[in-house]
Amino acid sequence: MEIVVCIKQVPDTTEVKVDPQTNTLIREGVPSIINPFDKYALEAALQLRERFGGKIKVISMGPPQAEKAIQETYSLGIDEGYLLTDRAFAGADTLATAYTLAAGIRKIGGFDLIICGKQAIDGDTAQVGPELAELLSIPQVAYVRKIEILDGLLRVERELEERAETIELLLPALITVTNQIGELRSPSLKGVLKAKGREIICWRAEDLEIDRGRIGLSGSATRVVRIFTPPKREDREILKGDVKEVTTRLVQELKKRMII
Repeated sequence: MEIVVCIKQVPDTTEVKVDPQTNTLIREGVPSIINPFDKYALEAALQLRERFGGKIKVISMGPPQAEKAIQETYSLGIDEGYLLTDRAFAGADTLATAYTLAAGIRKIGGFDLIICGKQAIDGDTAQVGPELAELLSIPQVAYVRKIEILDGLLRVERELEERAETIELLLPALITVTNQIGELRSPSLKGVLKAKGREIICWRAEDLEIDRGRIGLSGSATRVVRIFTPPKREDREILKGDVKEVTTRLVQELKKRMII
C-alpha cells in the first residue's frame, strides 16, 4: 500500500510574530514542532503499513528548517521524505498551499491513500486536506477516527458533533484524522540512529509543474487584512454567591440590558 502523509511544521510557541507588510507569520528563527494532529496522521499510516505492507512517504511545504520535521518522521520508520521549499511558496493561504502540495504529490507518483491531520494548530482552518483532495480529483473524508480496508474498499468511521458516521469509499482517497486514531508511538534509539544522515528530497518551484500565479502570497485567494488583539473589556462583572442569588441577579441584569 502506497501512503502519502502531509505534515506541517508549526511554531512551538504562543508568542508568534507577524510580518507587518504581509500579515503572515514569521517562521524563520522560531522554535517549531510537527503539527500535533499530523503526528496522528503518521500513526495511522504506520498502523496501515503494519497490516498491509507498502511504503509511507511524507511531504511538507515550508522553509528549509522544515527538514528537521521530516528528519523526525524518519526516526519513526517513514520510507521517503519530500520538502517543497522556495521563497515563491511563502505567504500561501490554504488554497495555494493545497495547490503546491498537489503538484508535489503528482511528482512523487502513484498513491493509494493520502492522510492529513484534521487541522494545523497555527491556522485551525481544517481546509488543506479537503482542498487537496479536490485538486487531485479523489474522494475524501474528514475527522476520521477509525480505518479499515475490506475487499478493496476503504471503510472509515468519522466524528460528528453528536454521533459517528461510517463511510465507504474507493481508493485512491484522502482522509484527515483526529487524535482518536490511536496512541502515538515514540521513536526507538535504533530508529533515531538510522534517521541521521538520510536524504530529504527538496523541490523548488521550478522542479514542479505549476502555474506560478497560483502559489505563494500572490496566488492566494484570501488575504489577511489586519491582525489585532481585541481590546480588554472593562465592564465585566463576576457574580458571586449561591446558585439562587447568582441566578436572580443574572436574570435582572439580562432584563436590564433588554436581552430577555
